[in-house]
Amino acid sequence: VQLQASGGGLVQPGGSLRLSCAASGSLFRIYEMGWYRQAPGKQRELVATISSGYKPNYADSVKGRVTISRDNRKKTVYLQMNSLKPEDTAVYYCNARLRSYEYWGQGTLVTVSS
Repeated sequence: VQLQASGGGLVQPGGSLRLSCAASGSLFRIYEMGWYRQAPGKQRELVATISSGYKPNYADSVKGRVTISRDNRKKTVYLQMNSLKPEDTAVYYCNARLRSYEYWGQGTLVTVSS
């Protein structure tokens, strides 16, 4: 599975961004998909995941501000981020997971700053 993330950029505090992650391969629909982020000097952390059955899971730090969704026909997972804060600044990585198999995209930078 190859993952291509896009949609990052510079946004002001309180603004919104939508990240996209396009996947290759024919088994996208059975993978658990997720978004993780890594801020400078910090460890990579979970942002949100969505199961093959469309069940979402969110980190406490983003609950109520972020929505993860997937389109199996387009083999794409999305992360809609609203009310962005400077502490959301990080490189955001797309992840695909199935049992012991795990794949990562290249990351897209989100900078929240005035």
